[in-house]
Amino acid sequence: MAYIQKGTKAFRNANLALFAGAFSTYANLYMTQPILPALSKQFGVSPTIASLSLSLTTLTLAIAMLLTGSLSEAWGRKPIMTFSMIAVGILSLAIGFAPNFESLLVLRVIQGIVFAGLPAIAMAYLAEEMEPSSLGAAMGLYISGNSIGGLSGRVIMGSMTDVFNWHIAMVSIGVVSILLAIAFYFLLPKSQHFIPQKLAFKPLFKSMMAHLKDRALLMLFALGFLLMGAFVILYNYVGFQLIEPPYSLSQTVVGFIFLLYLVGTFSSTFMGKLADSHGRFSIILIAFSLMIAGALLTLNGWLIIKILGIALFTFGFFGGHSIASGWVGARATHDKAQASSLYLFFYYVGSSIGGTVGGLFFTGFGWSGVISMIMVFLLIGMLITILLNRYTTN
Repeated sequence: MAYIQKGTKAFRNANLALFAGAFSTYANLYMTQPILPALSKQFGVSPTIASLSLSLTTLTLAIAMLLTGSLSEAWGRKPIMTFSMIAVGILSLAIGFAPNFESLLVLRVIQGIVFAGLPAIAMAYLAEEMEPSSLGAAMGLYISGNSIGGLSGRVIMGSMTDVFNWHIAMVSIGVVSILLAIAFYFLLPKSQHFIPQKLAFKPLFKSMMAHLKDRALLMLFALGFLLMGAFVILYNYVGFQLIEPPYSLSQTVVGFIFLLYLVGTFSSTFMGKLADSHGRFSIILIAFSLMIAGALLTLNGWLIIKILGIALFTFGFFGGHSIASGWVGARATHDKAQASSLYLFFYYVGSSIGGTVGGLFFTGFGWSGVISMIMVFLLIGMLITILLNRYTTN
């Protein structure tokens, strides 16, 4: 049974399918973030409560990801990924018709569970089916689908909400997602190297406990929590500030703020290379420093300075996340995939907790409250990084 190689039809089809899967997953996952002000206004809820439409979803995703990888060992890669994509699209259609905010939250929680069917398995599929010299290119295309999907979902939701309303925007994303799921099913080659295994949760639990006993890994998991928590806090609530005077920006313009994610495409690679040559410890401290500087710049009243601050903050975040996640793989001595799953678990829990609690600071103290909470997260992150250097080498 041959492996999939670059230049073949199977390679093109596999990459198109997984790009579509990543695009759909992350477009749907973050689709409520740019419309939090619209949800808050329509349903008469506070910014904190509105943020639950993202926080609860990422929380259930984090928990489900710990299990779906094991389920795929018994049930297969492609069937679970296909089911996940179809279910995500159908749920987005249903969310578009949600009669109240409670119904929307229930559907988003269910969606968070089915989201886990792709991220937890796609990388395993690539590792099993790709010829080793072709794996890097395939993995890069898959990761690009993550970032482009997350960015596109936010921009599309912001723009269509401005022109029509968020209901039509969400239904549109749901329809596109179902079409992508159908394409995924027909394009993705069947697994040739997958060997079904019995469900075995006991070894999974033992592996998790072994990782959690490693102080250095625990610190790296904490860094993922703090980095993503700070990042989501800023992006969740900057829209509320920008649609109000003195800025009074439209929903479309606020949605385009997420184009600043593109700087992360560069910084994750750039700072990763710096970490290789100068050591992870010093470069991740620089990443935290850039985030702090960027966050403080957003306190400036001038819009251009605020946007530059967001860009600098974003640059530092993607660089820091890239280094921390890579550091996990380098530190783990066994079950590296499990260690990475645990990192992502804490990463998404940070998104959930930070994104929600940040709303309390925004409601109580305005934008300065948001930045104060971000500062606490980042300063703790720098302290943990300094302690981490005692337990691991660069």
